[in-house]
Amino acid sequence: MALHFQSLAELEVLCTHLYIGTDLTQRIEAEKALLELIDSPECLSKCQLLLEQGTTSYAQLLAATCLSKLVSRVSPLPVEQRMDIRNYILNYVASQPKLAPFVIQALIQVIAKITKLGWFEVQKDQFVFREIIADVKKFLQGTVEHCIIGVIILSELTQEMNLVDYSRPSAKHRKIATSFRDTSLKDVLVLACSLLKEVFAKPLNLQDQCQQNLVMQVLKLVLNCLNFDFIGSSADESADDLCTVQIPTTWRTIFLEPETLDLFFNLYHSLPPLLSQLGLSDPGNYHEFCRFLARLKTNYQLGELVMVKEYPEVIRLIANFTITSLQHWEFAPNSVHYLLTLWQRMVASVPFVKSTEPHLLDTYAPEITKAFITSRLDSVAIVVRDHLDDPLDDTATVFQQLEQLCTVSRCEYEKTCALLVQLFDQNAQNYQKLLHPYSGVTVDITIQEGRLAWLVYLVGTVVGGRLTYTSTDEHDAMDGELSCRVFQLISLMDTGLPRCCNEKIELAILWFLDQFRKTYVGDQLQRTSKVYARMSEVLGITDDNHVLETFMTKIVTNLKYWGRYEPVISRTLQFLNDLSVGYILLKKLVKIDAVKFMLKNHTSEHFPFLGISDNHSLSDFRCRTTFYTALTRLLMVDLGEDEDEFENFMLPLTVAFETVLQIFNNNFKQEDVKRMLIGLARDLRGIAFALNTKTSYTMLFDWMYPTYLPLLQNAVERWYGEPTCTTPILKLMAELMQNRSQRLNFDVSSPNGILLFREASKMVCTYGNQILSLGSLSKDQIYPMKLKGISICYSALKSALCGNYVSFGVFKLYGDNHFDNVLQAFVKMLLSVSHSDLLQYRKLSQSYYPLLECLTQDHMSFIINLEPPVLMYVLTSISEGLTTLDTVVSSSCCTSLDYIVTYLFKHIAKEGKKPLRCREATQAGQRLLHFMQQNPDVLQQMMSVLMNTIVFEDCRNQWSVSRPLLGLILLNEKYFSELRASLINSQPLPKQEVLAQCFRNLMEGVEQNLSVKNRDRFTQNLSVFRRDVAEALRSDGNTEPCSLDMMS
Repeated sequence: MALHFQSLAELEVLCTHLYIGTDLTQRIEAEKALLELIDSPECLSKCQLLLEQGTTSYAQLLAATCLSKLVSRVSPLPVEQRMDIRNYILNYVASQPKLAPFVIQALIQVIAKITKLGWFEVQKDQFVFREIIADVKKFLQGTVEHCIIGVIILSELTQEMNLVDYSRPSAKHRKIATSFRDTSLKDVLVLACSLLKEVFAKPLNLQDQCQQNLVMQVLKLVLNCLNFDFIGSSADESADDLCTVQIPTTWRTIFLEPETLDLFFNLYHSLPPLLSQLGLSDPGNYHEFCRFLARLKTNYQLGELVMVKEYPEVIRLIANFTITSLQHWEFAPNSVHYLLTLWQRMVASVPFVKSTEPHLLDTYAPEITKAFITSRLDSVAIVVRDHLDDPLDDTATVFQQLEQLCTVSRCEYEKTCALLVQLFDQNAQNYQKLLHPYSGVTVDITIQEGRLAWLVYLVGTVVGGRLTYTSTDEHDAMDGELSCRVFQLISLMDTGLPRCCNEKIELAILWFLDQFRKTYVGDQLQRTSKVYARMSEVLGITDDNHVLETFMTKIVTNLKYWGRYEPVISRTLQFLNDLSVGYILLKKLVKIDAVKFMLKNHTSEHFPFLGISDNHSLSDFRCRTTFYTALTRLLMVDLGEDEDEFENFMLPLTVAFETVLQIFNNNFKQEDVKRMLIGLARDLRGIAFALNTKTSYTMLFDWMYPTYLPLLQNAVERWYGEPTCTTPILKLMAELMQNRSQRLNFDVSSPNGILLFREASKMVCTYGNQILSLGSLSKDQIYPMKLKGISICYSALKSALCGNYVSFGVFKLYGDNHFDNVLQAFVKMLLSVSHSDLLQYRKLSQSYYPLLECLTQDHMSFIINLEPPVLMYVLTSISEGLTTLDTVVSSSCCTSLDYIVTYLFKHIAKEGKKPLRCREATQAGQRLLHFMQQNPDVLQQMMSVLMNTIVFEDCRNQWSVSRPLLGLILLNEKYFSELRASLINSQPLPKQEVLAQCFRNLMEGVEQNLSVKNRDRFTQNLSVFRRDVAEALRSDGNTEPCSLDMMS
């Protein structure tokens, strides 16, 4: 609908659809209309209409949203217009202080944005947008509602000044933020503290909602002041390690005054529970208090803490608080992380404390450990009987807490060990009584199994703690005592399979086995460790060889009996994979009977998870890759050049492929074939990943080609619209193309490299042509249905192009079109992807840009022969990629651009040193040169982007940026002069000469060529140039403002 005749009623209907409408179509239409409204010349008048005559709060919110977008544009409104908007909003909220809170918030955000973006705007030698604090003081002299608005303005402004807008130069943000910090932030903090002192001196009526809100807003303002990024570190708020407030030295007196800190303690005690939640019964308050305790150890060394007079009392209180918190396991479980962090760091610091003062951790750490253990065991009965969410199901939180506990538990380990032995024996005996006679799963059995699962997790944790804490032979012997009990439980559980099984105990056992592996199995540990003394008496396990046998028996048992339980299978296979990484362990493993059994019997008959029945979801097939990777590593130990051994190993896969071939040729059972092929693709990818020698890889290739690879291509052609099928097959092809450890460097008489590339070319072309027939896809479907497959194709193609095992010139020489076809498929797929999607989806950008780098490096003839629209698309993608935060992408863009610029420069140099616009090229670069003559702004834009990055941005890949920049400057000297003049003239007079000298130094000693020596000289100059320009542009906030935006 046209906007110029929209009435107030129509606009209010738009607001209703936009903010509270339930019809998705109407909301999308409303969003489109909003964008049109912002672009409309009538935008400001419509906003004024909505604010002054709107009958709902949503009308006012729409006006605030439009104004916010309007003032945030890259090309700003005139200064006078922005001042009018700011003054209008200030008067508006002053005249209507009882607006809906979300409307006031939205309008104040507009003021904050105007103030930030116009911070350096000058009129009549005055910074026109810096009078905000004086304006706010007028609000503070009014009613309580006006005071609240004034405080919110300061709070929002402080937050806005601290907020990084990644669409604008980071240097510009830092300059504004630093100036605000130096000129205004201290005044804001002092003002906030004075308001709090008034509250404390003359208590307000805090039963009044308005006055209560005022205190909350003032406290929020103080917090925003202290959360300010004073030094430009942009610390991640989720990282609690980086929690030191880097306050400016000029603030020192404020914090050294005792009354400043006393003010907040007094307020905490005097404010009613509604504001301070004094009893810590509020989860949010409790959570922040736990964070506060964790920061004690972050900011102070244990040696410093023990010297404080009140330390013994404080550590006792913290210990009691922690124990109480652990016992109330159901209350704010995420807060426990901070308490355990405190104790973990305190205990880890004990060996480094030189003070004679007692740290008392040997008294309290065992109590903390005991509280954690007993509270978790006690929770099981409540969880089972009341049908609550089981904490054990949240494995991420459990693992995090256990890793923290492992350090704490090793302090006074004897006490922890004795407690665990007692509890384990007691619970294991109770469990055995319940199992004999076994009469099905009862509540009591479920509770006992839950308690045993926790105990196994805890034993694994304390055994793993040996690596984090000073250990003795006596401690190793205690680990042996505990480990014996878990190994006995493993035997008990496995004898009851499949009749009696518990998934939680199995996952806990796998945690224990992994911790035991890290601690006591490996090359670095002594074979005579005391851990085996008790284990040899009870179980006959005398060293790590016997332990490995136990491990492998357990793995085989799990793979046999737990096929339907994906979490158990997945964790078991991860454990097997971790075991198969070290060469010395592999040598020991291949001697074990269980491993020999696996190598000869990896079929669904023995291991049900390898089956294709409907009991398995297609996503469960992913674990097969891990299984075959580990299995192939075991096979490789003694394989050598034994082709018969390899054929025997591949026999189950051979049978499966032959079955698929028969089904394809006869009666076609679509779902069965699809499942078999998905499984086979995942199996083969695991095998290919582990084959890192030329001999073994050749065996696999000879097995697959020419019989089975075409089968996979048929599957891609048939099921191209089903990513569950195409993704595993494409990933297999991408893995086969990887020349890892030079495994694809076939013998000189072998055509395998070319044959492999031909098969890959067919598959990529087939997939590319078919996927484009899907047409347009919705936003939630485009990545899984299309872009993911394209990114895998690009990865495979990149591996082939830079693998150095195919001579691509051979294809053209012998009239073979496979190489040309795959390049055309690359172009077709590329043109079907928007530039925004190319950068939005990380996996796609990280496969496309390195592929483009390979093409520009070795196949420039293909690039320069692209049609002009395609070449423009490619160059635009490079230009947009230069500004991305992903250094992999931006570095690849710089390298690709460098190859293109170098090619162009060398081509012109051959023709003679004449200006770009006058030269008529006649050789191979004619098309590229002609294109650049038609579109001179392409390279100019990229030069501008690179210069902007060097001068104003946090450039993390300076070397990469410097390489194409020299070529761009030499090709566009006139434009470079304009850029230089633009930057210099935008600065105050005192700085202009300094900047001019910086630019002269940049080109000093740089010749008119692109030799390696000349490039290196330019790179060195650029490093100095960047440092000097940054120094020159640094402002103390009192100098004349200057524009930091370069020409685009």
